[in-house]
Amino acid sequence: MSKASKPSEPSDIRIVHFSDRSIRRLLQDPEFVRGLVAIIAPELLPLLDFSRSAQQNRSFISDALRERESDVLLRVPFQGTPDSEELLIYILIEHQSTVDPTMGFRLLSYMMEIWQEQWRMLQAGTAERQHLDPILPIVFYTGDGRWTSPLSLTTLMEVPEVLARFVPTFDTLFLGVKGVDQEVLTKPGHPFGWLLSVLQKEDAGKSEISEALVAAVSALSQLDEAQGSQVRQALLYFVQLILHRRSADEQEDLIELIKQYSRDESEVAIMAQTGAEFLIEQGREQGIQQGARQNNIENTIAILSARFPNEDVNTLKSTLEAIDDLNRLKQLTLNASLANSFHQFQQQLEG
Repeated sequence: MSKASKPSEPSDIRIVHFSDRSIRRLLQDPEFVRGLVAIIAPELLPLLDFSRSAQQNRSFISDALRERESDVLLRVPFQGTPDSEELLIYILIEHQSTVDPTMGFRLLSYMMEIWQEQWRMLQAGTAERQHLDPILPIVFYTGDGRWTSPLSLTTLMEVPEVLARFVPTFDTLFLGVKGVDQEVLTKPGHPFGWLLSVLQKEDAGKSEISEALVAAVSALSQLDEAQGSQVRQALLYFVQLILHRRSADEQEDLIELIKQYSRDESEVAIMAQTGAEFLIEQGREQGIQQGARQNNIENTIAILSARFPNEDVNTLKSTLEAIDDLNRLKQLTLNASLANSFHQFQQQLEG
């Protein structure tokens, strides 16, 4: 790696939720959604006009659900029809390796919230269309474990066969990235498939991920310039994946492979330098934040110990350490100074 592209210091920093958040960012580009559909349901591509697609606001989905999930909602018109005739593609990105048997229920919950919002608009006369839109649900699974649970409501019910027809059913598209053959991902020739072929190897040995990178970057370099934006996003993803997921002693060699097989070595060098600097700065910020949290916890324990010497104050330490919100920890330090009793502070801590 050249001096311009080499990180100024080694970094083993890992971004929490990198896989699902980075994939969600990619799928906000309709062209990558088209690439996903090309892999799991190519028969649908001739029906959909992704050139007229648009990301949808998810503000109507409840805060509790929206904060818990990583998902994408895209509106795609049908080919050769007015914009009013369209499909909603809802993609739920699941990164946890533990298979969730409630997935069918979760999907139905989100789909119902989408339709309920459309119904409210229809009732209020503010809807652009006078009908509900069909929804194409997709589960995008990046976990390591094999997905064995059916994507249906019946997994949550004990239903005699004679009553099974009364359980709501709907088809769901599913892609388990780690469990599918590489050829399935790369057959459409779309940048997204090649990107996923590298994601498959994020935790593999160095030789395996090196082989995947060489194959993917070589293939991307042969694609038409019309896909240049997606190629650049894929290369940036590879660099970020290496910096987030691979050990510091591998990073330089793996990024060098990307540079070697890409069309623009200098562009990759800039991506690597920018990404490394971002991680280093983020690491400093995390260190500062962690130091402030620890200071507040220690101050709170010290104040309580001085004010209530007969109480076992240290029993609260693990609870305080589990709090990530620095502002809440600051408030608790103040509460420790003002509480009339140790019991009152405990109630404030638990509240």
